[in-house]
Parts: sequence; structure tokens; C-alpha cells
Amino acid sequence: MLFIRSLFFNIVCYGTLFVGCCFNSLVGVFSPKATIKIWNYAFIPFLVRALRGIAGIQIEIRGAEHIRQEGVIYAGKHESALETYILTNYIRKASFVLKKELTYIPIFGWAQYFYGMIPVDRSAGSAAMKNMLRHAQEKVKQNRPLIIFPEGTRRRPGDEPVYKPGVALLYQHLGLPVIPIASNTGFFWAKSSFMRHPGKVIFEFMEPIAPGLDKKAFMTELQNRIESKCAELNAETIAAYPEIADRLVSRN
Repeated sequence: MLFIRSLFFNIVCYGTLFVGCCFNSLVGVFSPKATIKIWNYAFIPFLVRALRGIAGIQIEIRGAEHIRQEGVIYAGKHESALETYILTNYIRKASFVLKKELTYIPIFGWAQYFYGMIPVDRSAGSAAMKNMLRHAQEKVKQNRPLIIFPEGTRRRPGDEPVYKPGVALLYQHLGLPVIPIASNTGFFWAKSSFMRHPGKVIFEFMEPIAPGLDKKAFMTELQNRIESKCAELNAETIAAYPEIADRLVSRN
């Protein structure tokens, strides 16, 4: 049954994403701003309903009082592809920092371009950071919030954290508060897995980290907040769904 539900959902999900990317690639030629509204008010809400109705995954938002729609940077845990689709259902107009390779994918990459994502060429060193900052400054002037995954790639629940300095660069140069986001998505939409396990996905938005900290203090505070909250969510998830406890990586 799990396989059938996962198969059906994946067909609906990736079919919707394909249609959405095709449509927005066409619309974006004439009005890039329109792609944001179409994506966030039509395609993504449909995916949220399909996620619950087909895969049996419901979304719970905690700390919604901390969500702002402009003038802020969101830094979140990245455990699955789910957060890259779903977060804009709650953070309207968000511009993601993503690896440049994704923009090379036909149709999908075009849609990312018109939506206004911030590509980063991770092989370009300091030049990549300067380019990321320049694009981020443009998005901030357009009153768009930014979303970055500090570890730069998907990690399994419980994996040893590897936070990279890109988020600190944005924090220090943009002078904006950073809102940490913890989640447990890896239990239900595991990295490189076909299966979609039913249950409750939690995104927890935490109190903003105000501008003004030095780089080391900021990175320590950000990592401690996200990792400690994720540990709490992991324990809560395993208690509720012990059958998926094997998805938690042990650090022992």
C-alpha cells in the first residue's frame, strides 16, 4: 500500500512540477513577477493538498508568529526536496539560494530563473560568494525574503552538521535578521528515496537572530538553535512513528 501511495503521489507531484515549470517558463518571458503568484497561489497549494490526500503527509507550522514576508533571511535544515517546494506556501515571494547546476536543467532551470532564484557556482570560490551577495542585495531591494540552507545540501536526520559560511556572508553584509528553521522532513521524504511515508511534517520557525553578531558568534548561535530544535523534533517524530526510527542516523 505504501508503494502504491508513493507511486501515485510521485506521479502527481512531478507531473504538477513539470506542468508548472512549463507554464511559468512561458509566462516568465512576459512577466517574471506573475510566475511568483502563479506558483505560490496555484501549483504549490495543490501540491500541499496532494501531499496530505495521497501521501498522507500533513504539514504543521510552528512559530508562525516569526514569519515575515520581507526584510529577513531564513536559514533552514535541508533534509529533503520537500522544503524547497513547500516553504513558499508560507513565505511568499521567497528567493532561494540554490546550486547553479539546478538552473541547467531544461524547463525546470528556466522556471527557477524567471522565479528569481539565486544560483551559486560552488566551484567558483570567492567569486561565487560575491555573485551570491550581489543577487541577494537585488532581491532585498525588491522586498523579497531570502531562504538559504546553510549546509548547502540535503542531510539525513541526525547527520553530523556541516554548516558553510555563505549564510554568514549574507547576515553580515545585508544587515538583516536571520530566522532559523528546524524540520523533520527527512523521516517522511528521505533523500534519494522513492517512498513517501505518511505522518506529520513539522517546520518550526524560531525567534530571529538580530544583526550585529560577529561571524563566529553568529554561526555558533545559528547551528546550536537549528540542531537542538531538530533533535527535539527527531525525538518527537520517533516517539510518534517508531516504524521509521531507522531513518535517524546515530552519531555513536
